[in-house]
Amino acid sequence: MSSTAPRNMRDYASTHRDFRWARPEFFNFSTDVVDRHAAERPESLALLWSDESGRGQRFTWQGVRQRSLHAAQFLAGLGLKKGDRVFIMMPRVPEWWFLVLGCIRAGIVFMPGTPMLTPKDIRYRLVAADASAVIADVSCLDRFEGLVGTGRVETWVAVGEGAPSPWVGYASGTVGIGAHGLEFPRTRVDDPLLIYFTSGTTGMPKMVLHTQASYGMGHEVTGKYWLDLTPEDRHLTLSDTGWAKCAWGKLFGPWSQGACNVVYDFRGRFDAARLLTVLGTQRVTTFCAPPTAWRALVLQDLKAFDLSSLRHVLSAGEPLNPEVIDAWKEATGLHIREGYGQTETVVVVGMFPALEPRVGSMGKPSPGFTVAVIDEQGQEVAVDKEGDIAVRVAPERPVGLFQEYLGDAAANAACRREDWYVTGDRAVRDADGYFYFVGRADDVIKTSGYRVGPFEVESALLEHAAVAESAVIGVPDDKLGQKVKAFVVLAPGHAPSQELAKELQEHVKRVTAPYKYPRDVEFVTELPKTVSGKIRRAELRATPPKPG
Repeated sequence: MSSTAPRNMRDYASTHRDFRWARPEFFNFSTDVVDRHAAERPESLALLWSDESGRGQRFTWQGVRQRSLHAAQFLAGLGLKKGDRVFIMMPRVPEWWFLVLGCIRAGIVFMPGTPMLTPKDIRYRLVAADASAVIADVSCLDRFEGLVGTGRVETWVAVGEGAPSPWVGYASGTVGIGAHGLEFPRTRVDDPLLIYFTSGTTGMPKMVLHTQASYGMGHEVTGKYWLDLTPEDRHLTLSDTGWAKCAWGKLFGPWSQGACNVVYDFRGRFDAARLLTVLGTQRVTTFCAPPTAWRALVLQDLKAFDLSSLRHVLSAGEPLNPEVIDAWKEATGLHIREGYGQTETVVVVGMFPALEPRVGSMGKPSPGFTVAVIDEQGQEVAVDKEGDIAVRVAPERPVGLFQEYLGDAAANAACRREDWYVTGDRAVRDADGYFYFVGRADDVIKTSGYRVGPFEVESALLEHAAVAESAVIGVPDDKLGQKVKAFVVLAPGHAPSQELAKELQEHVKRVTAPYKYPRDVEFVTELPKTVSGKIRRAELRATPPKPG
Protein backbone atom coordinates (compact mmCIF):
# COMPACT_ATOMS: atom_id res chain seq x y z
CA MET A 1 0.00 0.00 0.00
CA SER A 2 0.95 3.64 -0.42
CA SER A 3 1.85 5.74 2.61
CA THR A 4 -1.18 6.24 4.84
CA ALA A 5 0.08 9.45 6.49
CA PRO A 6 -2.64 12.15 6.29
CA ARG A 7 -2.04 14.86 3.70
CA ASN A 8 -4.25 17.69 4.97
CA MET A 9 -4.96 17.20 8.68
CA ARG A 10 -1.94 16.49 10.85
CA ASP A 11 -3.65 17.31 14.14
CA TYR A 12 -7.39 17.02 14.58
CA ALA A 13 -7.79 19.27 17.62
CA SER A 14 -5.96 22.27 16.19
CA THR A 15 -7.59 21.92 12.75
CA HIS A 16 -11.06 21.82 14.26
CA ARG A 17 -10.29 24.70 16.61
CA ASP A 18 -8.77 27.03 14.01
CA PHE A 19 -11.07 26.34 11.04
CA ARG A 20 -13.18 29.25 9.75
CA TRP A 21 -15.64 29.18 6.90
CA ALA A 22 -15.00 31.51 3.98
CA ARG A 23 -18.06 33.70 3.44
CA PRO A 24 -17.71 35.60 0.14
CA GLU A 25 -20.59 37.44 -1.49
CA PHE A 26 -20.41 35.54 -4.78
CA PHE A 27 -19.45 31.96 -5.59
CA ASN A 28 -19.80 29.57 -8.51
CA PHE A 29 -18.16 26.14 -8.50
CA SER A 30 -17.67 26.07 -12.27
CA THR A 31 -16.05 29.48 -12.59
CA ASP A 32 -14.28 29.71 -9.21
CA VAL A 33 -13.03 26.14 -8.92
CA VAL A 34 -13.05 24.30 -12.27
CA ASP A 35 -11.85 27.30 -14.26
CA ARG A 36 -9.11 27.95 -11.68
CA HIS A 37 -7.79 24.40 -12.01
CA ALA A 38 -7.99 24.72 -15.80
CA ALA A 39 -5.92 27.91 -15.68
CA GLU A 40 -3.32 26.54 -13.24
CA ARG A 41 -3.07 22.93 -14.50
CA PRO A 42 -4.75 22.80 -17.93
CA GLU A 43 -3.25 19.46 -19.03
CA SER A 44 -3.59 17.64 -15.70
CA LEU A 45 -6.11 14.82 -15.57
CA ALA A 46 -9.51 15.77 -14.12
CA LEU A 47 -11.77 12.88 -15.16
CA LEU A 48 -10.77 9.28 -15.83
CA TRP A 49 -13.74 7.25 -17.07
CA SER A 50 -14.12 3.58 -17.92
CA ASP A 51 -16.96 1.11 -18.26
CA GLU A 52 -17.68 -2.61 -18.02
CA SER A 53 -16.70 -3.24 -21.62
CA GLY A 54 -13.21 -1.81 -21.07
CA ARG A 55 -13.77 1.45 -22.93
CA GLY A 56 -12.11 4.48 -21.44
CA GLN A 57 -11.96 8.27 -21.77
CA ARG A 58 -9.62 10.82 -20.25
CA PHE A 59 -10.39 14.52 -19.77
CA THR A 60 -8.00 17.23 -18.67
CA TRP A 61 -9.04 20.23 -16.63
CA GLN A 62 -9.01 22.34 -19.77
CA GLY A 63 -11.20 19.75 -21.52
CA VAL A 64 -13.69 19.68 -18.65
CA ARG A 65 -13.86 23.47 -18.67
CA GLN A 66 -14.48 23.59 -22.43
CA ARG A 67 -17.22 21.00 -22.29
CA SER A 68 -18.96 22.69 -19.38
CA LEU A 69 -18.89 25.99 -21.29
CA HIS A 70 -20.40 24.20 -24.27
CA ALA A 71 -23.11 22.66 -22.08
CA ALA A 72 -23.98 26.00 -20.48
CA GLN A 73 -24.32 27.68 -23.85
CA PHE A 74 -26.36 24.78 -25.22
CA LEU A 75 -28.82 25.00 -22.34
CA ALA A 76 -29.05 28.77 -22.56
CA GLY A 77 -29.70 28.43 -26.27
CA LEU A 78 -32.79 26.37 -25.43
CA GLY A 79 -34.11 29.28 -23.38
CA LEU A 80 -33.12 28.03 -19.93
CA LYS A 81 -31.97 30.73 -17.57
CA LYS A 82 -30.72 31.36 -14.06
CA GLY A 83 -33.08 29.91 -11.45
CA ASP A 84 -34.82 27.46 -13.77
CA ARG A 85 -35.02 23.89 -12.42
CA VAL A 86 -33.83 20.97 -14.52
CA PHE A 87 -34.35 17.30 -13.67
CA ILE A 88 -31.37 15.23 -14.84
CA MET A 89 -31.33 11.42 -15.12
CA MET A 90 -28.23 9.80 -16.53
CA PRO A 91 -25.95 6.85 -15.78
CA ARG A 92 -22.26 7.41 -14.97
CA VAL A 93 -21.33 8.87 -18.35
CA PRO A 94 -18.98 11.86 -18.75
CA GLU A 95 -21.78 14.05 -20.12
CA TRP A 96 -23.43 14.04 -16.69
CA TRP A 97 -20.49 15.98 -15.27
CA PHE A 98 -20.32 18.40 -18.22
CA LEU A 99 -24.05 19.16 -18.11
CA VAL A 100 -24.09 19.56 -14.32
CA LEU A 101 -21.15 21.98 -14.51
CA GLY A 102 -22.96 23.74 -17.36
CA CYS A 103 -26.04 24.14 -15.16
CA ILE A 104 -23.93 25.51 -12.32
CA ARG A 105 -22.12 27.93 -14.65
CA ALA A 106 -25.45 29.28 -15.95
CA GLY A 107 -27.11 29.41 -12.54
CA ILE A 108 -29.60 26.69 -13.54
CA VAL A 109 -30.77 24.57 -10.59
CA PHE A 110 -30.14 20.88 -11.29
CA MET A 111 -32.08 18.02 -9.70
CA PRO A 112 -30.35 14.63 -10.00
CA GLY A 113 -32.34 11.42 -10.24
CA THR A 114 -31.14 7.82 -10.43
CA PRO A 115 -31.94 5.78 -13.57
CA MET A 116 -33.64 3.29 -11.23
CA LEU A 117 -36.60 5.66 -10.75
CA THR A 118 -39.97 4.60 -12.12
CA PRO A 119 -42.26 6.86 -14.22
CA LYS A 120 -44.36 7.39 -11.07
CA ASP A 121 -41.27 8.56 -9.16
CA ILE A 122 -40.29 10.90 -11.97
CA ARG A 123 -43.76 12.42 -12.32
CA TYR A 124 -43.81 13.17 -8.60
CA ARG A 125 -40.45 14.95 -8.85
CA LEU A 126 -41.27 16.98 -11.94
CA VAL A 127 -44.51 18.28 -10.45
CA ALA A 128 -43.30 18.79 -6.88
CA ALA A 129 -40.20 20.70 -7.98
CA ASP A 130 -41.93 22.74 -10.69
CA ALA A 131 -39.31 21.60 -13.23
CA SER A 132 -38.79 23.54 -16.45
CA ALA A 133 -36.73 20.96 -18.28
CA VAL A 134 -35.58 17.34 -18.32
CA ILE A 135 -32.16 16.03 -19.35
CA ALA A 136 -31.96 12.27 -19.80
CA ASP A 137 -29.64 9.75 -21.36
CA VAL A 138 -31.17 7.89 -24.31
CA SER A 139 -30.89 4.69 -22.27
CA CYS A 140 -33.39 6.17 -19.79
CA LEU A 141 -36.04 7.46 -22.19
CA ASP A 142 -38.40 4.54 -21.58
CA ARG A 143 -38.85 5.89 -18.03
CA PHE A 144 -40.43 9.04 -19.48
CA GLU A 145 -43.11 7.41 -21.63
CA GLY A 146 -46.39 9.20 -21.03
CA LEU A 147 -44.73 12.03 -19.11
CA VAL A 148 -44.49 14.61 -21.89
CA GLY A 149 -46.82 17.40 -20.85
CA THR A 150 -46.23 16.82 -17.14
CA GLY A 151 -46.27 19.96 -15.02
CA ARG A 152 -44.42 22.94 -16.47
CA VAL A 153 -41.77 20.97 -18.36
CA GLU A 154 -41.32 22.42 -21.83
CA THR A 155 -37.76 21.39 -22.69
CA TRP A 156 -36.71 17.74 -23.16
CA VAL A 157 -33.01 17.06 -23.78
CA ALA A 158 -31.69 13.60 -24.71
CA VAL A 159 -28.00 12.73 -24.47
CA GLY A 160 -27.10 10.33 -27.26
CA GLU A 161 -28.46 9.45 -30.68
CA GLY A 162 -31.87 8.36 -31.86
CA ALA A 163 -34.17 10.31 -29.54
CA PRO A 164 -37.67 10.96 -30.93
CA SER A 165 -39.51 14.30 -30.82
CA PRO A 166 -39.94 16.31 -28.62
CA TRP A 167 -36.48 15.35 -27.33
CA VAL A 168 -33.62 17.61 -28.44
CA GLY A 169 -30.31 15.83 -28.95
CA TYR A 170 -27.16 16.81 -27.09
CA ALA A 171 -23.60 15.75 -27.82
CA SER A 172 -20.58 16.89 -25.84
CA GLY A 173 -18.11 16.21 -28.62
CA THR A 174 -18.71 19.55 -30.34
CA VAL A 175 -16.99 21.97 -28.00
CA GLY A 176 -16.32 24.88 -30.31
CA ILE A 177 -16.60 27.79 -27.90
CA GLY A 178 -16.25 30.99 -29.87
CA ALA A 179 -14.71 34.25 -28.76
CA HIS A 180 -18.19 35.71 -28.41
CA GLY A 181 -19.60 33.14 -26.03
CA LEU A 182 -22.57 33.94 -23.83
CA GLU A 183 -21.98 35.75 -20.56
CA PHE A 184 -23.79 34.31 -17.57
CA PRO A 185 -24.96 36.28 -14.51
CA ARG A 186 -22.86 35.86 -11.39
CA THR A 187 -24.23 33.65 -8.67
CA ARG A 188 -24.39 34.77 -5.07
CA VAL A 189 -23.46 32.31 -2.33
CA ASP A 190 -27.11 32.01 -1.28
CA ASP A 191 -28.45 31.44 -4.80
CA PRO A 192 -29.94 27.96 -5.31
CA LEU A 193 -27.55 25.33 -6.66
CA LEU A 194 -29.37 21.99 -6.62
CA ILE A 195 -32.34 20.11 -5.24
CA TYR A 196 -32.05 16.55 -3.96
CA PHE A 197 -34.97 14.35 -3.09
CA THR A 198 -34.46 12.42 0.15
CA SER A 199 -34.58 8.66 -0.18
CA GLY A 200 -37.91 8.41 1.58
CA THR A 201 -37.42 5.62 4.13
CA THR A 202 -40.44 6.83 6.13
CA GLY A 203 -42.57 8.72 3.59
CA MET A 204 -42.62 10.59 0.31
CA PRO A 205 -39.28 12.20 -0.58
CA LYS A 206 -38.66 15.71 0.67
CA MET A 207 -37.00 18.35 -1.51
CA VAL A 208 -33.65 19.40 -0.05
CA LEU A 209 -32.46 22.77 -1.38
CA HIS A 210 -28.73 23.49 -1.44
CA THR A 211 -27.17 26.84 -2.25
CA GLN A 212 -24.05 27.65 -4.23
CA ALA A 213 -22.24 27.76 -0.88
CA SER A 214 -23.71 24.83 1.06
CA TYR A 215 -22.52 22.13 -1.34
CA GLY A 216 -20.24 24.01 -3.75
CA MET A 217 -18.14 25.48 -0.92
CA GLY A 218 -19.14 23.22 1.96
CA HIS A 219 -17.76 20.06 0.41
CA GLU A 220 -14.25 21.47 0.65
CA VAL A 221 -14.38 20.00 4.18
CA THR A 222 -15.41 16.64 2.72
CA GLY A 223 -12.72 16.65 0.05
CA LYS A 224 -9.85 18.15 2.01
CA TYR A 225 -10.22 16.64 5.47
CA TRP A 226 -12.29 13.44 5.21
CA LEU A 227 -11.35 12.22 1.72
CA ASP A 228 -7.88 13.73 2.39
CA LEU A 229 -7.35 14.65 -1.26
CA THR A 230 -4.63 16.54 -3.11
CA PRO A 231 -4.11 17.29 -6.83
CA GLU A 232 -1.90 14.18 -7.03
CA ASP A 233 -4.72 11.83 -5.99
CA ARG A 234 -7.02 9.66 -8.04
CA HIS A 235 -10.28 9.23 -6.17
CA LEU A 236 -13.11 6.78 -6.81
CA THR A 237 -16.43 6.97 -4.99
CA LEU A 238 -18.87 4.18 -5.74
CA SER A 239 -22.17 5.98 -6.25
CA ASP A 240 -24.96 6.41 -8.73
CA THR A 241 -25.23 9.93 -10.19
CA GLY A 242 -28.66 10.29 -8.59
CA TRP A 243 -27.44 10.31 -4.99
CA ALA A 244 -26.02 12.99 -2.75
CA LYS A 245 -22.99 10.72 -2.25
CA CYS A 246 -22.13 11.46 -5.87
CA ALA A 247 -21.92 15.15 -5.03
CA TRP A 248 -19.81 14.28 -2.00
CA GLY A 249 -17.29 12.02 -3.70
CA LYS A 250 -17.66 12.32 -7.47
CA LEU A 251 -18.09 16.06 -7.95
CA PHE A 252 -17.59 18.72 -5.29
CA GLY A 253 -15.37 16.74 -2.90
CA PRO A 254 -12.58 15.64 -5.25
CA TRP A 255 -12.71 18.57 -7.65
CA SER A 256 -12.59 21.13 -4.83
CA GLN A 257 -9.09 19.75 -4.19
CA GLY A 258 -8.05 19.38 -7.82
CA ALA A 259 -7.95 15.57 -7.59
CA CYS A 260 -8.63 13.32 -10.56
CA ASN A 261 -12.16 11.92 -10.45
CA VAL A 262 -12.12 8.22 -11.37
CA VAL A 263 -15.47 6.96 -12.63
CA TYR A 264 -16.36 3.31 -13.25
CA ASP A 265 -19.59 3.03 -15.22
CA PHE A 266 -21.32 -0.28 -14.62
CA ARG A 267 -24.97 -0.89 -15.46
CA GLY A 268 -25.55 -4.47 -14.39
CA ARG A 269 -25.11 -6.36 -11.17
CA PHE A 270 -22.32 -5.19 -8.88
CA ASP A 271 -19.17 -7.20 -9.58
CA ALA A 272 -16.79 -6.99 -6.62
CA ALA A 273 -13.90 -8.68 -8.43
CA ARG A 274 -14.21 -6.35 -11.40
CA LEU A 275 -14.20 -3.27 -9.16
CA LEU A 276 -11.09 -4.47 -7.34
CA THR A 277 -9.41 -4.87 -10.73
CA VAL A 278 -10.39 -1.30 -11.67
CA LEU A 279 -8.86 0.04 -8.45
CA GLY A 280 -5.57 -1.46 -9.55
CA THR A 281 -5.58 -0.67 -13.26
CA GLN A 282 -6.64 2.96 -12.72
CA ARG A 283 -4.13 3.37 -9.87
CA VAL A 284 -6.77 4.69 -7.49
CA THR A 285 -5.29 6.24 -4.34
CA THR A 286 -8.43 6.99 -2.33
CA PHE A 287 -11.65 5.01 -2.43
CA CYS A 288 -15.10 5.31 -0.84
CA ALA A 289 -17.94 2.79 -0.99
CA PRO A 290 -21.17 2.04 0.92
CA PRO A 291 -21.34 -0.85 3.42
CA THR A 292 -23.19 -3.12 0.97
CA ALA A 293 -20.23 -2.91 -1.43
CA TRP A 294 -17.63 -3.35 1.33
CA ARG A 295 -19.35 -6.54 2.49
CA ALA A 296 -19.06 -7.96 -1.02
CA LEU A 297 -15.46 -6.78 -1.49
CA VAL A 298 -14.10 -8.53 1.61
CA LEU A 299 -15.51 -11.86 0.41
CA GLN A 300 -13.00 -11.78 -2.44
CA ASP A 301 -9.45 -13.07 -2.23
CA LEU A 302 -8.02 -9.59 -1.71
CA LYS A 303 -4.43 -10.81 -1.96
CA ALA A 304 -5.10 -11.73 -5.61
CA PHE A 305 -5.60 -8.06 -6.61
CA ASP A 306 -3.12 -5.22 -7.01
CA LEU A 307 -4.28 -2.66 -4.44
CA SER A 308 -0.84 -1.15 -3.93
CA SER A 309 -1.86 2.34 -5.06
CA LEU A 310 -4.48 2.72 -2.31
CA ARG A 311 -3.57 4.85 0.69
CA HIS A 312 -6.95 5.86 2.16
CA VAL A 313 -10.35 4.08 2.12
CA LEU A 314 -13.73 5.16 3.44
CA SER A 315 -17.33 4.14 3.98
CA ALA A 316 -20.55 6.14 4.29
CA GLY A 317 -24.29 5.77 3.92
CA GLU A 318 -24.96 3.44 6.83
CA PRO A 319 -22.77 2.03 9.63
CA LEU A 320 -20.25 -0.59 8.59
CA ASN A 321 -19.98 -3.86 10.46
CA PRO A 322 -16.75 -4.17 12.52
CA GLU A 323 -15.94 -7.60 11.07
CA VAL A 324 -15.79 -6.09 7.58
CA ILE A 325 -13.39 -3.38 8.75
CA ASP A 326 -11.21 -6.02 10.39
CA ALA A 327 -11.19 -8.27 7.30
CA TRP A 328 -10.13 -5.45 4.99
CA LYS A 329 -7.43 -4.23 7.35
CA GLU A 330 -6.03 -7.72 7.78
CA ALA A 331 -5.71 -8.09 4.01
CA THR A 332 -4.55 -4.57 3.08
CA GLY A 333 -3.31 -2.84 6.21
CA LEU A 334 -5.79 -0.01 5.68
CA HIS A 335 -8.52 0.89 8.14
CA ILE A 336 -11.88 1.74 6.51
CA ARG A 337 -12.71 5.15 7.93
CA GLU A 338 -16.37 6.00 8.32
CA GLY A 339 -18.12 9.32 7.96
CA TYR A 340 -21.54 10.65 8.78
CA GLY A 341 -23.68 13.17 6.98
CA GLN A 342 -26.94 13.44 5.13
CA THR A 343 -28.40 14.63 1.86
CA GLU A 344 -28.94 17.82 3.87
CA THR A 345 -25.26 18.22 4.82
CA VAL A 346 -21.66 17.70 3.90
CA VAL A 347 -19.67 15.37 6.15
CA VAL A 348 -20.42 16.51 9.73
CA VAL A 349 -18.74 13.68 11.65
CA GLY A 350 -15.81 11.68 10.34
CA MET A 351 -13.04 9.29 11.25
CA PHE A 352 -10.47 11.71 9.87
CA PRO A 353 -6.98 10.41 8.96
CA ALA A 354 -5.44 12.28 11.91
CA LEU A 355 -7.69 10.42 14.37
CA GLU A 356 -6.83 7.11 15.96
CA PRO A 357 -9.59 4.87 14.56
CA ARG A 358 -12.03 3.14 16.85
CA VAL A 359 -14.03 0.30 15.38
CA GLY A 360 -17.74 1.01 15.64
CA SER A 361 -17.31 4.78 15.80
CA MET A 362 -18.05 7.21 13.00
CA GLY A 363 -15.48 9.66 14.35
CA LYS A 364 -15.53 13.24 15.59
CA PRO A 365 -17.16 16.48 14.36
CA SER A 366 -15.87 17.99 11.13
CA PRO A 367 -13.98 21.28 11.02
CA GLY A 368 -16.53 24.06 10.77
CA PHE A 369 -19.19 22.15 12.71
CA THR A 370 -20.27 21.95 16.33
CA VAL A 371 -22.03 18.62 16.67
CA ALA A 372 -23.61 17.27 19.84
CA VAL A 373 -25.93 14.60 21.19
CA ILE A 374 -28.95 16.41 22.67
CA ASP A 375 -32.19 15.70 24.49
CA GLU A 376 -35.76 16.84 23.79
CA GLN A 377 -35.08 20.22 25.42
CA GLY A 378 -32.09 20.96 23.21
CA GLN A 379 -29.55 20.30 25.98
CA GLU A 380 -26.46 18.16 25.51
CA VAL A 381 -26.78 14.78 27.20
CA ALA A 382 -24.17 13.19 29.43
CA VAL A 383 -21.27 11.17 28.06
CA ASP A 384 -22.28 7.67 26.94
CA LYS A 385 -25.96 8.60 27.04
CA GLU A 386 -28.06 8.21 23.89
CA GLY A 387 -29.67 11.24 22.25
CA ASP A 388 -30.33 13.03 18.98
CA ILE A 389 -27.45 14.01 16.69
CA ALA A 390 -27.62 17.77 16.24
CA VAL A 391 -25.63 20.50 14.48
CA ARG A 392 -25.40 23.96 16.04
CA VAL A 393 -26.88 26.59 13.72
CA ALA A 394 -26.88 29.62 16.04
CA PRO A 395 -25.46 32.13 16.49
CA GLU A 396 -23.81 31.27 13.14
CA ARG A 397 -25.04 28.71 10.62
CA PRO A 398 -22.35 26.42 9.13
CA VAL A 399 -21.81 26.82 5.39
CA GLY A 400 -22.15 23.11 4.63
CA LEU A 401 -25.82 22.81 5.60
CA PHE A 402 -28.85 22.86 3.33
CA GLN A 403 -31.05 25.93 3.02
CA GLU A 404 -34.47 24.34 3.62
CA TYR A 405 -36.99 21.65 2.76
CA LEU A 406 -38.82 23.27 -0.14
CA GLY A 407 -42.52 23.76 0.44
CA ASP A 408 -42.54 21.83 3.72
CA ALA A 409 -42.97 24.12 6.69
CA ALA A 410 -43.66 21.20 9.02
CA ALA A 411 -40.40 19.46 8.13
CA ASN A 412 -38.45 22.71 8.51
CA ALA A 413 -39.95 23.26 11.97
CA ALA A 414 -39.42 19.66 13.04
CA CYS A 415 -35.67 19.70 12.34
CA ARG A 416 -35.01 22.80 14.48
CA ARG A 417 -34.68 22.55 18.27
CA GLU A 418 -33.47 25.65 20.07
CA ASP A 419 -30.06 26.50 18.50
CA TRP A 420 -29.72 23.11 16.80
CA TYR A 421 -30.51 21.43 13.50
CA VAL A 422 -31.69 17.93 14.48
CA THR A 423 -30.69 15.26 11.98
CA GLY A 424 -33.26 12.64 12.94
CA ASP A 425 -30.53 10.15 13.87
CA ARG A 426 -29.57 8.88 17.31
CA ALA A 427 -26.06 8.42 18.69
CA VAL A 428 -23.86 8.18 21.77
CA ARG A 429 -20.72 10.25 22.40
CA ASP A 430 -17.93 8.86 24.55
CA ALA A 431 -15.62 10.70 26.94
CA ASP A 432 -13.04 11.26 24.20
CA GLY A 433 -15.54 12.88 21.82
CA TYR A 434 -16.06 9.92 19.47
CA PHE A 435 -19.60 9.42 18.14
CA TYR A 436 -21.32 6.03 17.86
CA PHE A 437 -24.36 5.67 15.62
CA VAL A 438 -27.48 4.08 17.12
CA GLY A 439 -30.10 4.43 14.38
CA ARG A 440 -32.80 6.60 12.91
CA ALA A 441 -34.92 8.10 15.67
CA ASP A 442 -38.00 6.47 14.12
CA ASP A 443 -36.27 3.06 14.07
CA VAL A 444 -35.01 2.82 17.66
CA ILE A 445 -36.78 -0.02 19.52
CA LYS A 446 -37.99 0.39 23.11
CA THR A 447 -38.24 -3.04 24.74
CA SER A 448 -38.53 -3.95 28.44
CA GLY A 449 -37.32 -0.49 29.40
CA TYR A 450 -34.27 -0.74 27.14
CA ARG A 451 -33.57 1.12 23.90
CA VAL A 452 -32.18 -1.00 21.08
CA GLY A 453 -30.71 0.31 17.84
CA PRO A 454 -31.54 -1.90 14.82
CA PHE A 455 -28.00 -1.73 13.48
CA GLU A 456 -26.38 -3.46 16.45
CA VAL A 457 -28.74 -6.44 16.16
CA GLU A 458 -28.40 -6.56 12.36
CA SER A 459 -24.63 -6.47 12.73
CA ALA A 460 -24.72 -9.37 15.17
CA LEU A 461 -26.90 -11.41 12.83
CA LEU A 462 -24.57 -10.74 9.90
CA GLU A 463 -21.73 -12.38 11.80
CA HIS A 464 -23.54 -15.71 11.43
CA ALA A 465 -22.55 -17.66 8.32
CA ALA A 466 -26.18 -18.39 7.39
CA VAL A 467 -27.18 -14.71 7.13
CA ALA A 468 -26.77 -12.74 3.90
CA GLU A 469 -28.88 -9.72 4.88
CA SER A 470 -30.96 -8.71 7.87
CA ALA A 471 -33.33 -5.98 8.98
CA VAL A 472 -34.57 -5.43 12.50
CA ILE A 473 -37.66 -3.59 13.71
CA GLY A 474 -39.75 -3.25 16.85
CA VAL A 475 -43.27 -4.65 16.87
CA PRO A 476 -45.96 -4.04 19.53
CA ASP A 477 -45.98 -6.43 22.47
CA ASP A 478 -48.32 -6.42 25.47
CA LYS A 479 -45.62 -7.35 27.97
CA LEU A 480 -42.48 -5.76 26.53
CA GLY A 481 -43.94 -2.64 24.94
CA GLN A 482 -42.06 -3.60 21.79
CA LYS A 483 -40.26 -6.78 20.93
CA VAL A 484 -37.32 -7.10 18.57
CA LYS A 485 -38.16 -8.79 15.28
CA ALA A 486 -35.61 -9.77 12.63
CA PHE A 487 -36.20 -10.30 8.93
CA VAL A 488 -33.44 -12.51 7.55
CA VAL A 489 -32.31 -13.24 3.99
CA LEU A 490 -30.30 -16.47 4.06
CA ALA A 491 -26.99 -17.05 2.36
CA PRO A 492 -26.81 -19.72 -0.38
CA GLY A 493 -26.79 -23.24 1.00
CA HIS A 494 -29.02 -22.48 3.99
CA ALA A 495 -32.73 -23.19 4.36
CA PRO A 496 -35.29 -21.67 6.73
CA SER A 497 -36.20 -23.73 9.80
CA GLN A 498 -37.29 -23.32 13.38
CA GLU A 499 -33.97 -24.77 14.42
CA LEU A 500 -32.04 -22.13 12.48
CA ALA A 501 -34.22 -19.35 13.90
CA LYS A 502 -33.40 -20.57 17.40
CA GLU A 503 -29.71 -20.80 16.52
CA LEU A 504 -29.73 -17.18 15.31
CA GLN A 505 -31.42 -16.03 18.50
CA GLU A 506 -28.79 -17.75 20.63
CA HIS A 507 -26.04 -16.33 18.43
CA VAL A 508 -27.25 -12.76 19.02
CA LYS A 509 -27.42 -13.38 22.77
CA ARG A 510 -23.76 -14.43 22.70
CA VAL A 511 -22.35 -11.53 20.65
CA THR A 512 -24.38 -8.64 22.10
CA ALA A 513 -26.45 -7.87 25.19
CA PRO A 514 -28.98 -10.70 25.68
CA TYR A 515 -31.99 -8.35 25.91
CA LYS A 516 -31.34 -7.31 22.30
CA TYR A 517 -31.97 -10.71 20.77
CA PRO A 518 -34.87 -10.98 18.27
CA ARG A 519 -37.90 -12.62 19.85
CA ASP A 520 -39.24 -13.25 16.32
CA VAL A 521 -37.21 -14.31 13.27
CA GLU A 522 -38.89 -14.26 9.87
CA PHE A 523 -37.06 -15.62 6.83
CA VAL A 524 -37.62 -13.64 3.61
CA THR A 525 -36.20 -13.77 0.09
CA GLU A 526 -35.51 -10.02 -0.07
CA LEU A 527 -35.80 -6.85 1.98
CA PRO A 528 -37.74 -3.74 0.92
CA LYS A 529 -35.31 -0.96 0.07
CA THR A 530 -35.30 2.54 -1.29
CA VAL A 531 -33.79 3.00 -4.73
CA SER A 532 -30.59 4.11 -2.96
CA GLY A 533 -30.37 0.73 -1.23
CA LYS A 534 -31.43 1.76 2.28
CA ILE A 535 -33.74 -0.62 4.12
CA ARG A 536 -37.33 0.59 4.35
CA ARG A 537 -38.01 -0.41 7.94
CA ALA A 538 -41.27 1.58 7.89
CA GLU A 539 -42.54 -0.83 5.23
CA LEU A 540 -41.51 -3.81 7.35
CA ARG A 541 -43.35 -2.34 10.33
CA ALA A 542 -46.48 -2.08 8.17
CA THR A 543 -46.23 -5.71 7.01
CA PRO A 544 -48.83 -8.04 8.59
CA PRO A 545 -47.24 -10.78 10.72
CA LYS A 546 -46.54 -14.01 8.88
CA PRO A 547 -48.86 -16.83 10.02
CA GLY A 548 -47.21 -19.46 12.18
